[in-house]
Amino acid sequence: MDNVSQGIAEWMVEDGDTPQTLRTPDYLSRHYWWAYIHPWAVKFWDHLPIVNMILLGNYNRLRDAALREFDGLQNVNVLQIAAVYGNLSPGVAERVVRCGGRFDIVDVLPIQLENVRRKLASIRGIRLLNQNSEKLNLASASYDKVMIFFLLHEQPEAAKGRTLAEAFRVLKPGGEVIIVDFAKPYRWNPFRYLWRVFLAVFEPFALAMWWNDIADMVPAFARRWPMRRERFFGGLFQKIVLSAPTATR
Repeated sequence: MDNVSQGIAEWMVEDGDTPQTLRTPDYLSRHYWWAYIHPWAVKFWDHLPIVNMILLGNYNRLRDAALREFDGLQNVNVLQIAAVYGNLSPGVAERVVRCGGRFDIVDVLPIQLENVRRKLASIRGIRLLNQNSEKLNLASASYDKVMIFFLLHEQPEAAKGRTLAEAFRVLKPGGEVIIVDFAKPYRWNPFRYLWRVFLAVFEPFALAMWWNDIADMVPAFARRWPMRRERFFGGLFQKIVLSAPTATR
């Protein structure tokens, strides 16, 4: 695997190499060990009924909204930043790899890469990369689509900014960044009030997604790009798609 010699620790589904272990970010160790790091956490949380419950019955709708961005594509390179629970990644793989494209997934936790590897074992040629989203060891302008699915709300503000900067750095001219995450609910939505305490306790960085628009968090040069936005479940969730100009930045 020539990318390894270039300093990219990667794990190919087809040969099952063990990924290099990176330092786990402090915010993950402190706040999310119970959700992503402990082996029992992966076994418990990664079941569709539980994932759907966490998203208040909206998982399928949000997953399908993300998957629509990959319908009908041919020979594209796609990057998913962070492994995710549920069956989103197999859905992307079905649309991308089997249509001649390349699908890479990065995550800082080997246990999460091992978990997604099991889900994708029947699909050949996917790259699972043990990397930190805040500092990707990937070439600039190398992906047609970059997806961030419910990662940003788990990161402190500085980490959010670095992750977004990396997502836009590796995007090709004419490509798209797809973000699905929390947003501030509409005033009439009861979860605007009921969920505030829950998020403050279990998702300490999530409420920042209520007060700060993702469109304002992206790098300055991308704030002028065309943007599509969909809101779901009374505004509590959103999908944003930012499209890069075809001319080289």
